[in-house]
Amino acid sequence: MAKPEPAPRDQDPYADRRATPRVPVALPASLQAGGERHSVQLLDVSPGGAKLNCQARVPVGTAVTLDCGSLARSAVVRWQNGRLMGLMFDSELDSRVVSALTERSRALEALMQTRE
Repeated sequence: MAKPEPAPRDQDPYADRRATPRVPVALPASLQAGGERHSVQLLDVSPGGAKLNCQARVPVGTAVTLDCGSLARSAVVRWQNGRLMGLMFDSELDSRVVSALTERSRALEALMQTRE
């Protein structure tokens, strides 16, 4: 039996294979890891995880807590590349929480533009 032709997605090693898309945001947050608290910038979020800008080096596999106002969620560091860090939440966020974070990011952006 002939092997089926691989889908184009299977041929791209850099294809985004997330089950749920990430939504871009720009929110200040904090990350607790190993008894230390670090200021971070939340760059994007999905029900399953988030991308942060973080100056601290936190080893992959470290259990952390992301705190962004109304959101306090335990997670695990999945990757870090320079100042960028990817987290996987221990339990998925409700879509309403993702929407609320997106709206808060837009409101903060609008506020910053009025101050310029």
